[in-house]
Amino acid sequence: MLERYRTVRQAGEKEIVIKKSRFIGQIKPVETEEEAVAFIEEIKKRHWNATHNCSAYMIGERDEIQKQSDDGEPSGTAGKPILEVIRNQGLKNVAIVVTRYFGGIMLGAGGLIRAYTDGAVAATEAGEVITRVLHREIFVELDYTWLGKVENELRNRGIRTGETGFADKVTLRCLPLEGESDAFAAWMTDLTQGQAKMTEGDKVYFIEGE
Repeated sequence: MLERYRTVRQAGEKEIVIKKSRFIGQIKPVETEEEAVAFIEEIKKRHWNATHNCSAYMIGERDEIQKQSDDGEPSGTAGKPILEVIRNQGLKNVAIVVTRYFGGIMLGAGGLIRAYTDGAVAATEAGEVITRVLHREIFVELDYTWLGKVENELRNRGIRTGETGFADKVTLRCLPLEGESDAFAAWMTDLTQGQAKMTEGDKVYFIEGE
């Protein structure tokens, strides 16, 4: 799993008008190629009377899956620029469809490339670009006498925490960065003089800054 990557928060759409043609940029976060294809088909059904529904998607930790479609526009003027927006913004696991309703004025190849680029950028703005950062769950079991000190130190270090369990002992759900989980465990051992019992949990993504 990647320690961090850029994607979009949500599905979204935004329309722009270029020389009387309407370009509707639509985006959705996707985890599989099947999800991407389903999204594209959904847009085609919704805009069945559009002149073109051009698309691109990029999926995988190493961008293993990359597809594009000009959907009837001149080759290289639609799908490729949409894919380039995804690549240039460093996005992963997203699908974009730019729908065009022809307004009667020919744009030429260069104009089409610029228009579909702008439509794809509009889509990313609507979807809200975020960075997802990988954390590791570490459950820290302590005597209650350590609770105040440990909670204070966690706050001082800006370490993300989750719910706290209260039983015979207190259990803190700590969420250090995945790349810092070993250092966190060593620090916690030192902080509690070896009194903390730690159990690793799942890897969890959180949005940077939230």
